[in-house]
Amino acid sequence: MSLVAFNYRFRTRLPASADAAYRWATDYAPDDWRRMGRDGTRRIRLLAAGTILLTDRVRVDGRFVTKTRLVRLRPAERAWTNTHVGGPTRHSQFLYRILPRGRGASVLEFVGLQVEPAARPLSRAALAARARTVAREDAALWRRLARAMAEELGTAASGRRA
Repeated sequence: MSLVAFNYRFRTRLPASADAAYRWATDYAPDDWRRMGRDGTRRIRLLAAGTILLTDRVRVDGRFVTKTRLVRLRPAERAWTNTHVGGPTRHSQFLYRILPRGRGASVLEFVGLQVEPAARPLSRAALAARARTVAREDAALWRRLARAMAEELGTAASGRRA
Protein backbone atom coordinates (compact mmCIF):
# COMPACT_ATOMS: atom_id res chain seq x y z
CA MET A 1 0.00 0.00 0.00
CA SER A 2 1.33 3.43 -0.91
CA LEU A 3 0.46 6.90 0.29
CA VAL A 4 -1.14 9.70 -1.71
CA ALA A 5 -1.22 13.38 -0.81
CA PHE A 6 -3.45 16.19 -2.02
CA ASN A 7 -4.31 19.74 -1.04
CA TYR A 8 -7.78 21.12 -0.58
CA ARG A 9 -9.44 24.20 0.85
CA PHE A 10 -12.77 25.73 1.70
CA ARG A 11 -14.34 28.67 3.51
CA THR A 12 -17.31 28.56 5.86
CA ARG A 13 -19.28 31.43 7.37
CA LEU A 14 -19.45 31.43 11.16
CA PRO A 15 -22.23 33.07 13.22
CA ALA A 16 -19.95 34.91 15.66
CA SER A 17 -17.31 37.59 15.75
CA ALA A 18 -13.84 36.36 14.77
CA ASP A 19 -12.62 36.49 18.38
CA ALA A 20 -15.64 34.62 19.76
CA ALA A 21 -15.53 32.04 16.93
CA TYR A 22 -11.81 31.42 17.53
CA ARG A 23 -12.32 30.92 21.26
CA TRP A 24 -15.25 28.56 20.63
CA ALA A 25 -13.50 26.55 17.92
CA THR A 26 -10.33 26.02 19.96
CA ASP A 27 -12.07 25.23 23.27
CA TYR A 28 -11.76 21.47 22.81
CA ALA A 29 -14.06 19.13 24.74
CA PRO A 30 -14.63 15.36 24.99
CA ASP A 31 -18.04 15.63 23.27
CA ASP A 32 -16.83 17.56 20.21
CA TRP A 33 -17.62 14.66 17.86
CA ARG A 34 -21.28 14.82 18.86
CA ARG A 35 -21.28 18.50 17.79
CA MET A 36 -19.93 17.35 14.44
CA GLY A 37 -22.75 14.84 14.07
CA ARG A 38 -20.41 11.87 14.45
CA ASP A 39 -20.02 8.97 16.89
CA GLY A 40 -16.73 9.44 18.71
CA THR A 41 -14.79 10.54 21.77
CA ARG A 42 -11.93 12.95 22.31
CA ARG A 43 -9.15 13.03 24.87
CA ILE A 44 -7.47 16.42 25.35
CA ARG A 45 -3.98 16.83 26.77
CA LEU A 46 -2.35 20.24 27.19
CA LEU A 47 1.34 19.69 26.40
CA ALA A 48 2.47 23.30 26.84
CA ALA A 49 0.94 26.74 26.50
CA GLY A 50 -0.86 26.78 23.14
CA THR A 51 0.10 23.18 22.31
CA ILE A 52 -2.52 20.45 22.63
CA LEU A 53 -2.56 16.74 21.88
CA LEU A 54 -5.98 15.42 20.80
CA THR A 55 -6.65 11.70 20.71
CA ASP A 56 -9.87 11.01 18.84
CA ARG A 57 -11.70 7.71 18.54
CA VAL A 58 -14.37 8.07 15.87
CA ARG A 59 -16.60 5.70 13.93
CA VAL A 60 -15.73 5.57 10.23
CA ASP A 61 -17.52 3.18 7.89
CA GLY A 62 -18.88 1.14 10.81
CA ARG A 63 -15.64 0.73 12.77
CA PHE A 64 -13.77 2.90 15.23
CA VAL A 65 -10.55 4.60 14.13
CA THR A 66 -8.10 6.37 16.45
CA LYS A 67 -6.37 9.55 15.30
CA THR A 68 -3.83 11.55 17.26
CA ARG A 69 -3.41 15.22 16.40
CA LEU A 70 -0.96 17.86 17.53
CA VAL A 71 -2.65 21.26 17.63
CA ARG A 72 -0.70 24.52 17.84
CA LEU A 73 -2.78 27.60 18.68
CA ARG A 74 -1.92 31.07 17.36
CA PRO A 75 -4.50 33.32 19.07
CA ALA A 76 -3.00 36.65 17.93
CA GLU A 77 -3.73 35.54 14.35
CA ARG A 78 -6.97 33.69 15.21
CA ALA A 79 -5.31 30.66 13.61
CA TRP A 80 -4.21 27.16 14.47
CA THR A 81 -2.56 24.13 12.90
CA ASN A 82 -3.65 20.53 13.30
CA THR A 83 -1.01 17.93 12.40
CA HIS A 84 -1.90 14.23 12.44
CA VAL A 85 0.83 12.35 14.29
CA GLY A 86 -0.99 9.00 14.50
CA GLY A 87 -3.75 7.19 12.68
CA PRO A 88 -4.70 6.47 9.08
CA THR A 89 -3.99 10.02 7.87
CA ARG A 90 -0.68 10.42 9.73
CA HIS A 91 1.42 13.31 8.39
CA SER A 92 -1.65 15.25 7.22
CA GLN A 93 -1.67 18.90 8.22
CA PHE A 94 -4.50 21.38 8.38
CA LEU A 95 -4.37 25.16 8.74
CA TYR A 96 -7.32 27.10 10.12
CA ARG A 97 -7.76 30.87 10.23
CA ILE A 98 -10.81 32.86 11.26
CA LEU A 99 -11.33 36.17 9.51
CA PRO A 100 -13.73 38.92 10.60
CA ARG A 101 -16.74 39.57 8.37
CA GLY A 102 -18.67 42.43 9.86
CA ARG A 103 -20.25 42.71 13.27
CA GLY A 104 -21.00 39.33 14.80
CA ALA A 105 -19.85 37.28 11.81
CA SER A 106 -16.65 35.67 10.58
CA VAL A 107 -15.32 33.18 8.06
CA LEU A 108 -13.27 30.07 8.65
CA GLU A 109 -10.54 29.75 6.03
CA PHE A 110 -9.29 26.15 5.86
CA VAL A 111 -6.30 24.80 3.93
CA GLY A 112 -5.50 21.10 4.17
CA LEU A 113 -2.84 18.66 3.12
CA GLN A 114 -4.34 15.18 3.34
CA VAL A 115 -1.97 12.19 3.33
CA GLU A 116 -3.75 8.86 3.14
CA PRO A 117 -3.13 5.25 2.15
CA ALA A 118 -4.07 4.12 -1.34
CA ALA A 119 -3.95 0.71 -2.97
CA ARG A 120 -2.11 2.28 -5.91
CA PRO A 121 -0.89 5.71 -7.03
CA LEU A 122 -3.74 7.94 -8.19
CA SER A 123 -3.91 9.95 -11.40
CA ARG A 124 -4.14 13.73 -11.23
CA ALA A 125 -7.83 13.50 -12.05
CA ALA A 126 -8.43 10.91 -9.31
CA LEU A 127 -6.51 13.02 -6.77
CA ALA A 128 -8.54 16.09 -7.75
CA ALA A 129 -11.78 14.11 -7.34
CA ARG A 130 -10.64 12.84 -3.94
CA ALA A 131 -9.74 16.41 -2.88
CA ARG A 132 -13.23 17.63 -3.88
CA THR A 133 -14.87 14.82 -1.91
CA VAL A 134 -12.83 15.47 1.25
CA ALA A 135 -13.36 19.23 0.97
CA ARG A 136 -17.13 18.71 0.65
CA GLU A 137 -17.16 16.37 3.70
CA ASP A 138 -15.06 18.70 5.86
CA ALA A 139 -17.04 21.78 4.85
CA ALA A 140 -20.27 19.94 5.80
CA LEU A 141 -18.74 19.10 9.17
CA TRP A 142 -17.90 22.78 9.75
CA ARG A 143 -21.43 23.83 8.76
CA ARG A 144 -22.71 21.53 11.53
CA LEU A 145 -20.19 23.10 13.91
CA ALA A 146 -21.36 26.57 12.86
CA ARG A 147 -24.93 25.60 13.82
CA ALA A 148 -23.71 24.32 17.20
CA MET A 149 -21.74 27.54 17.64
CA ALA A 150 -24.84 29.63 16.97
CA GLU A 151 -26.87 27.62 19.49
CA GLU A 152 -24.21 27.66 22.20
CA LEU A 153 -23.11 31.27 21.88
CA GLY A 154 -26.70 32.46 21.56
CA THR A 155 -27.88 30.70 24.76
CA ALA A 156 -26.36 31.52 28.12
CA ALA A 157 -27.96 28.36 29.50
CA SER A 158 -25.61 26.15 27.51
CA GLY A 159 -22.93 26.86 30.12
CA ARG A 160 -20.17 26.00 27.69
CA ARG A 161 -18.08 28.06 25.33
CA ALA A 162 -20.04 31.23 26.03
